[in-house]
Amino acid sequence: MSATTLTPAPAGPADAVPPGRVTDEGRIGLRGNLRHIGALTRRNLLQIKKDPESMFDVLLMPIIFTLLFVYVFGGSVGGSLGGNRQDYLNYLVPGLMAMMGMNIAMAVGTGVNDDFRKGVMDRFRTMPIARSSVLIAKIVVEMGRMMVATLILLAMGFLLGMELGTSVFGLLGAVALAAVFGAAIMWIFILLGLSMKTAQAVQGTGMLVLMPLQFGSSIFAPPQTMPGWLQTFTDYNPLSNLADAVRGLMMGGPVAHSVWTTLIWAAVITAVMAPLAVSKFRRKT
Repeated sequence: MSATTLTPAPAGPADAVPPGRVTDEGRIGLRGNLRHIGALTRRNLLQIKKDPESMFDVLLMPIIFTLLFVYVFGGSVGGSLGGNRQDYLNYLVPGLMAMMGMNIAMAVGTGVNDDFRKGVMDRFRTMPIARSSVLIAKIVVEMGRMMVATLILLAMGFLLGMELGTSVFGLLGAVALAAVFGAAIMWIFILLGLSMKTAQAVQGTGMLVLMPLQFGSSIFAPPQTMPGWLQTFTDYNPLSNLADAVRGLMMGGPVAHSVWTTLIWAAVITAVMAPLAVSKFRRKT
């Protein structure tokens, strides 16, 4: 009996790996990355379509927060501003725009954590796609949710009598600035979602971070009415800079310092947290 030697046939074009499907993430081009982000974004949108209840926070939170703060605190805080409830409405809505990104960002962290728990992320990591595209697709969808919440918030504000003190371009600039900062904050919550064991832990930790930042800022009340030590905290709180910038763009007043400070905060947070989140995604078991 003679042994038969099998010689592997040379790989031809049919065996080549198509563009954008290589296993080395570093070799995936921009077009491949964009295609992966688009496909994953569509997957996340289909999840929302199958679970419309996941949009309840986006649809109801702007309405509840606006009504609650305007009619509970509007009289007293409006008086401290030298006006009335109407003046507080003009003060509050831009501040709530700054807060929207923070609250919605938490959903990114819990969503990433939940996907890992279900094994979805393990499937993604076996596919020849850029690791960052999985996380960026999450941010793209949450940015869409944030825009919906912002539109509802503005509609609610104008319905209650809010007056725009600048122009439509100022309003669009305020929305864009809040979106840029919100996208940066989402990287923090993605890292939390990848680091914590459960979605409940992500949500609990997120609330511990959000509450001091939100209430220790100029979102709900002017810092001049706060104790000296808390005023110092608000001066360095990035949410205060964002709220002041959005308020200036919508209602008028100096904005250059607040806008640039907010953009610097957003750039620094993204530059630090995005690489950490992508690295953690690669290494997470």
